Parts: sequence; C-alpha cells; structure tokens
Amino acid sequence: MTRTAAQLERFLSSREGQREGVPEPEVKGLLRELGLPVPAGIFIPAGDPVPSPFPLPFPLVAKVVSPAIASKSDVGGVRIGIGDRNELAAAVANLSAIAAADGVLVEEQARPGVEVIVGGIVDPQFGPVVMVGLGGLFVELFRDVAFALAPLERNAARRLVGRMKGAAVLGGYRGRAPVDGEALVSVIVTVSELIGSGIIGEIDLNPVILCPDGAMVVDAKMTVLGTSRCACI
Repeated sequence: MTRTAAQLERFLSSREGQREGVPEPEVKGLLRELGLPVPAGIFIPAGDPVPSPFPLPFPLVAKVVSPAIASKSDVGGVRIGIGDRNELAAAVANLSAIAAADGVLVEEQARPGVEVIVGGIVDPQFGPVVMVGLGGLFVELFRDVAFALAPLERNAARRLVGRMKGAAVLGGYRGRAPVDGEALVSVIVTVSELIGSGIIGEIDLNPVILCPDGAMVVDAKMTVLGTSRCACI
C-alpha cells in the first residue's frame, strides 16, 4: 500500500457515516498529510468567537464552509486582504450568517503567482482521469485543459503539463520568472493517486498558485464515492 493509500484509509476511517461531500478544512487536512502545500488555517464554527489572540499573521482570507454552497463567490462567501482583528471579526460574523454555513475557514493569504487548476474525476467510460490547466477564471475563459488516465508517475505528469497550450506561461513569459514546475508535478501525481484510488469521486484544486519557489493549494473540493476501502494505489 502506498503512502497515499494509507493516508486515505485513515482519512476515511475518521469520517465514518459522514456525507459524501468533504468540507474544505478536511480536504486540506488530507492534502497537508500527503505533503502538498496548503495555507495555514483555522476553522471557526458558526456562532463561535474569533480566538484571541489570533494565531495567524495578517493579511488573511476568510471563506464560508458549507456543503450546500457550490460556489462561494456566488454567495459573497469569500473575504480577502483582511488586515486586522476588527476586519476579521466582521468578516467571520458576516460569513457565518450566510444560509447553511457550518462556519468559516480563516487562512493566511497566499502570495500572487500563476494560477492553475488540478483536478480529477471518475469518468463513466474511461475511469479515473486527472486534469491540469490554467486556473482561476482562465479555466472557464480559455478552456486550456489537458487530461490523462490516472494514476500518473512523475514523468507522465510532466508530459501532461507540456500538453497545455499555455505551458509557456509556466516557464517564464515576457520577462517573468519561471514557476516551480516540479511543485506542480507533485500536486498532479498526488491528485492522480487520490482519484485512482476508487474511493474519491471528484477532486478539484482551483486555484493552485505557482511561484518560482513552490506552490500553494488555495481552494480544494472533494467528494467520496462510498465507504468501501481502497486496497492499493
């Protein structure tokens, strides 16, 4: 059993009987255990006060957590650039008041960089598939996405990145510094192993922000197919 399979086993055991849609704090906890970079964060349940003193440095990002909300942006469920405790308290109160909110995830704000999307889905015809493309708003605007059957090893993940039409952006464009391609490869390989487990129905990391010296998974969604266990990946 690989490390990904073992971590996934422990993760599934910890959430027996819970809904198929996995809350973002739990998804990021799993990704962190698998060695992927995610922002330091604290989940504040709806109705709970903001901890004092707050242990994360400003600026911060706050996001509503709710299984009933497909797009946080559509309901005004994201606050960025929170600069002090008063702004944080107001943001947490407002986000907690959104219908069906379980609470608020407060995280360190990521550095700017190149946004990509990495995801996976179990296709009815082809089985587990992993994808990578330009992220953020660009994934909808340019549709620059490449697909491959999962799981992938690192060389196959590198080839997948090279199939993106916008791959040149990652290598440095018009004087910009190239991003950390190997950090992106690590994210792709891990996502491909998760979706190839037979237990994860869908996973969506968008955006993953790439910088010259690493990556950061800023937003993460995942669904679990059922309660059966994966034997290997």
